[in-house]
Amino acid sequence: MLEYSVTARRIDSLGSFASTKRAEIRIDTCLAGRDDAFNPAELLLAAVAACMIKGIERVAPMLDFEFQGVDITLHAVRQDAPPKITSIDYQLVIDTTESDQRLELLHKNVRKYGTISNTIAAAVGLEGVIGRKT
Repeated sequence: MLEYSVTARRIDSLGSFASTKRAEIRIDTCLAGRDDAFNPAELLLAAVAACMIKGIERVAPMLDFEFQGVDITLHAVRQDAPPKITSIDYQLVIDTTESDQRLELLHKNVRKYGTISNTIAAAVGLEGVIGRKT
């Protein structure tokens, strides 16, 4: 079993930092919000995106799938009472000359084997499409 660890610390009323290994990110914990840091919902979306990109890096060699780049746009909907994310949708755009069938195969594998995306999909609607960069 793999295990993960992150620590976070409040700097002041305007923000905090989270760290793991040798990496650190600024997180928006300010009540007024801030545009130079990820808020908790944005961190969640970034984790899903990172999971999908890492999944592509993992399965592409197994599928002998050639690509030059990946872009993901994610969107979440939050309800107020009780506060929670009710749905997440994404658009996965791959820079590739592979066929549409192979593109769908990549998408299927990324969805099937993503640790974070599987965890989120079990808790909230996670729907998306894959397309080709034009």
